Amino acid sequence: MRLFRGFNHPGMAPACALTIGNFDGVHRGHQAMLALLRNEAQHRGLPSCVLTFEPHPRDHFAARAGQPDRAPARISTLRDKLGELERCGVDQAIVVPFNDRFAALPPQAFIDDVLVRGLRARYVLVGDDFCFGAKRAGDYAMLDAAGQVQGPGQGFDVARMLSYEVRGLRVSSSAVRDALAAGDMPRASALLGRPYSISGHVVHGRKLGRELGFRTLNLRFPHTRPAAMGIFIVQVHGLTPDAKPLWGVASLGVRPTVENAGRVLLETHCFDWPESLGSEGAYGRCIRVDLLHKLHDERRYESLDALRAGIARDEVDARAWIAKRT
Repeated sequence: MRLFRGFNHPGMAPACALTIGNFDGVHRGHQAMLALLRNEAQHRGLPSCVLTFEPHPRDHFAARAGQPDRAPARISTLRDKLGELERCGVDQAIVVPFNDRFAALPPQAFIDDVLVRGLRARYVLVGDDFCFGAKRAGDYAMLDAAGQVQGPGQGFDVARMLSYEVRGLRVSSSAVRDALAAGDMPRASALLGRPYSISGHVVHGRKLGRELGFRTLNLRFPHTRPAAMGIFIVQVHGLTPDAKPLWGVASLGVRPTVENAGRVLLETHCFDWPESLGSEGAYGRCIRVDLLHKLHDERRYESLDALRAGIARDEVDARAWIAKRT
């Protein structure tokens, strides 16, 4: 998948089949839309293209209003979103910074500057609730009418995909967020079509885990409000030569017992550490952590000794849960 930030780069496709959205989580509804996009792109002899945004538009508007808590909790990092788009077979992804200038684009300017001149779209697939332009003034009818304009490089076909349901439940990013907030990992997995996971490069921390007797792998989550928080039973991918996942427990949150300046970290303790890695071999590696079962919310412990005992209890509970399923 080719990745571009912004429009009109020399390497961009001269024309494309396009869909537009935030794609937070790349859930099963998104996957169905991307499959349709790929099919239509192939039929037309065009590359498939996704236009997405960072930050999320609702993040932008919440910050502008001075009410950051109104922004939606984030399901996936940009890295994971792009990785899932690539896994779904997307040929080209365009990441646009959603800022004041972009938010102020009138609908017709969005069509002219973004769809026609910026991306040279020949086919545009949108969701059933798609709106665009300043104050969401543009709708499907306007987009469809604009696509019928005749002229060199002007017209494009427009299609709309209806909601996707699983067992009578509409699949949406909001539904995934609700499942993760409730700690219902099986429901989140059903909506996503895969286990909920976070990936990234292992970074150095304070090495407190070593002092406590529980070595951890630290991944940064670059958003202040992750959709899931708490203590989880996990599987870690990317540490062993045979690609065998490792069982462990992980904390996703702000570490209330240890001063963390509000940063969100995913700290994972693997039960069986590969000897081949040594004590420093995991740093810099890109790993994926699947969050399979929530044990409990984050807890503030009165001391490091109490924290050590709490982690030990979590490991016992996790091993018991794993033993029933393996």
